[in-house]
Amino acid sequence: MKRRQLIQTIAAGTAGLLTGQKTVAALPAAAADEAMRGNINHSVCSWTYNFLSPDAMCTMVKKMGFAAIDLVGPKDWLTLKAHGVYSSMCNGAELNLVDGWNDKTFHPVLIKNYTEHINLVADAGYLNLICFSGNRRGMDDETGLNNCVAGLKQIMGIAEKRGVTIQMELFNSKVDHKDYMCDKTAWGIELCKRIGSPNFKLLYDIYHMQINEGDVIRTITDHHHYFGHYHTAGVPGRHEIDETQELFYPAIMRAIVATGYKGYVAQEFIPTGTDDAAKIKALKKAISICDV
Repeated sequence: MKRRQLIQTIAAGTAGLLTGQKTVAALPAAAADEAMRGNINHSVCSWTYNFLSPDAMCTMVKKMGFAAIDLVGPKDWLTLKAHGVYSSMCNGAELNLVDGWNDKTFHPVLIKNYTEHINLVADAGYLNLICFSGNRRGMDDETGLNNCVAGLKQIMGIAEKRGVTIQMELFNSKVDHKDYMCDKTAWGIELCKRIGSPNFKLLYDIYHMQINEGDVIRTITDHHHYFGHYHTAGVPGRHEIDETQELFYPAIMRAIVATGYKGYVAQEFIPTGTDDAAKIKALKKAISICDV
């Protein structure tokens, strides 16, 4: 899209709501307002609760006592603003999860997309925009680093000027994202060092990094200054972060708090409930677990 078209899309507001999604009226009455402790800024990734319309999702999070949603693009920002809900991680500039900055073939369109979206994010009053390395396709680590640096440095000037942080997500390449390049914290940190901008960070996905390398709390403690955002999910299975899985999230959250982190932690688990009420209850429990 041209930037003008994107702005027109934002102006469409709730026209971006998907047909067939649940409405606000369909939300269960069980969700009630609760006061958060204030140590963790909570969010939820929109795609994991996409059986709800953006309008209903906003109502859900406000009832639970927090006010942020991750991975929301320009077409739904006006809906969030109408509810007083923050877009804690913006998306929409990326091509997909496999064609990314490690391949120079995609640089022209990525540079165009990200330049436009950085301006849109800043104009909307938001701070974070996600990006992806892309898949290896036989590429070695050093070539991938050099290619990412060559492309990303062309947008970092405008990101710094507009106060937007570009955040590359770490994925596991064992289970969910075979062949993804940015699958190790060390590789991502080296990329941060080479780019050398305070406006380039890593989105540390706790679920993904537990699968690929483990040692989550030590990694957060030692390298938190490279991490600009966090995602959660249960291991194994990417489901609820409760007692059914191997990670103990209260300890992880306390480690994040101890670093002085003031950004957002977004729930990104796939709820296993058989109905909408059970799925929403699972999110409420996850927020409670992480609200240390």
